[in-house]
Amino acid sequence: MRLLASLAAASAALAALTLPAPAPAGPGSLGEPGSTVALPLRDAVEALPAAEETRTGYKRTLFRHWTDADKDSCSTRNEVLLGEAFIAPEQGARCKLTGGQWYSPYDDVYVAAPGGLDIDHMVPLAEAWDSGAGMWSAKEREAYANDLGDERALIAVTARSNRSKADQDPATWLPPHQAYRCEYLTDWVAVKTRWQLTVDGAERQALTEGLAGCPNKPVRVTLAR
Repeated sequence: MRLLASLAAASAALAALTLPAPAPAGPGSLGEPGSTVALPLRDAVEALPAAEETRTGYKRTLFRHWTDADKDSCSTRNEVLLGEAFIAPEQGARCKLTGGQWYSPYDDVYVAAPGGLDIDHMVPLAEAWDSGAGMWSAKEREAYANDLGDERALIAVTARSNRSKADQDPATWLPPHQAYRCEYLTDWVAVKTRWQLTVDGAERQALTEGLAGCPNKPVRVTLAR
C-alpha cells in the first residue's frame, strides 16, 4: 500500500510538471476590484492595455467631483488639502480652510494659502474619458473623480502648473520641475493601472522613454475596477 501511495504521488507530481503553465493575465485582466497587484515599473507600463483615444461625447460635468462622500462637511478638494499640508490650515465651519502651507512638486513652489492651489487629477478627467472612462457608469466616473483611496490619484499643485498641464498626457506635457518627473510618470502609471485605463502608442512611448533612467521599482496598487 505504501508503494502504491508513493507511485500515485510521483505520478501526480509528474502530471503537474507537464501541464502547461497558466497564461499570464492579459491587459485589463490583472484581477478583481479590491485586489492588490504589484509589478516592476517597466512591466506595469507594458501591461497597460492599448487602444486609440477618443473624446467623443466628453463633458467635464459627466465626472461629478468634489463630493463629500463621508458627510464630514469636507469636500474631496478639502480632504486633499488637509492631507497634503505640511503646515496644517485652520479648519472653520463647513470645512472652510485658512492659512497652512503646501508644496507643489510640479513646479517646486511653496504655497501659503489654499486659494493658490488646484487639486489636479493625476490622469486628467478628459484623458480618463479618452482612455476608457467614456464607457463607464456615472457612479464609476464619480468614484474616479473623487478617488481618495490612492494618494497618487489627486494632488495639490499651483493653479499655474495645473492649468499648464490641462488635459495633456506625458507625450505632450511633463512637470517643469525635472527632479519630480520620475515620480510623476510612476504615479501616472499607477493611476492608469488602478483604473485599468488604456494608453495609445505615443503615450506608451513617452512613458517608456521618460522612465528609462528611473528606478524600476514595484508599482503597487489596489484595483478600483
